[in-house]
Amino acid sequence: MFEIVRGKLEKPQKVVLYGPEGIGKSSFAANFPQAVFIDTEGSTNNMDVARLTKPTSWTLLMQQIQYVKMQPDIKTLVIDTIDWAEMLCVDHICAIHSKKGIEDFGYGNGYVYVKEEFGRFLNQLSDLIEAGKNVVLTAHCQIVKFEQPDEMGAYDRYQLKLGKKTSSQTAPLVKEWADMLLFMNYKTYSVATDDKGKKNKAQGGIRTIYANHHPAWDAKNRHGLPDEIPMDYGYIAHIFAENPQPAQPQPQPVQPAPPQAPEPIAQPEAQPVDPFPTVEPPALNPDIPQALQDLMLTHGVNAEEIQAVVSQRGYYPMDTPIANYDKGFIEGVLIGAWQQVFGMIETLRNELPFE
Repeated sequence: MFEIVRGKLEKPQKVVLYGPEGIGKSSFAANFPQAVFIDTEGSTNNMDVARLTKPTSWTLLMQQIQYVKMQPDIKTLVIDTIDWAEMLCVDHICAIHSKKGIEDFGYGNGYVYVKEEFGRFLNQLSDLIEAGKNVVLTAHCQIVKFEQPDEMGAYDRYQLKLGKKTSSQTAPLVKEWADMLLFMNYKTYSVATDDKGKKNKAQGGIRTIYANHHPAWDAKNRHGLPDEIPMDYGYIAHIFAENPQPAQPQPQPVQPAPPQAPEPIAQPEAQPVDPFPTVEPPALNPDIPQALQDLMLTHGVNAEEIQAVVSQRGYYPMDTPIANYDKGFIEGVLIGAWQQVFGMIETLRNELPFE
């Protein structure tokens, strides 16, 4: 039977913060509850925030999202910034299809592949919402010429600064995905001219959040926020407040304590066993590309295991060092299809564990 549910459903929020560089997007995002950053461009290096290591590949970024999903103490994931994440996506698509650039696909196919992969990325972020975590994406902005079909003339407006060629594919996906799209900018109060009426000079500079759509920028929210609010997290904090605590149980009558049994003779306390002992990461050849090194270290894979599965598939002889593999093979197969590669390694481990 179907059930009709009425009322507002309280869920975590999908938030996009965008604006010019240096406006304070990262600092603002750090205020969200129990936030952890995936810093794709190193913009939080001088900030005291919790972060995962900078992802050096699209594959590693997707695995970091899955890791965050499994951590109950993390309440907000911040990806800073989404435009740099998109570049990882483009590199990934080019690598797995053995292309040097997105234009090499021809007929716009490359942009379609990027759009599809970016859609899967947003779906993974939506899974975090279902797991009870907020997701915040930061992005830079750009000024583009815009012309409405039913209007005369064109005008400038601010938009998400995604790839110059891919933006028309991925930007709409991000805007549709978001519950809140907040534009941050310096508010200009007036434009003054000199005594000759020729030179114009902007006056103002208060950092402001624009929360609703305007002809000059994209913005939206579903919480009745005013058009403009100061760039202070306190103005939106109520949206992300923790759910009220459940009612406490009523105290029960105190029962008289039973007679105490003689205390047993103390036994030596057993030493606790760490279920996740620290394992020294395998030493890797520094000539192996950093993106592959990061995946190997994350999963505790050594070079011998990589060489074994590669030789098993007939790509290179067992004694060929990874550093000598073709760059396209490393990026398109070992990194681009890491899940399958790691699956073969796990199979080999079960059959013949490596020392």
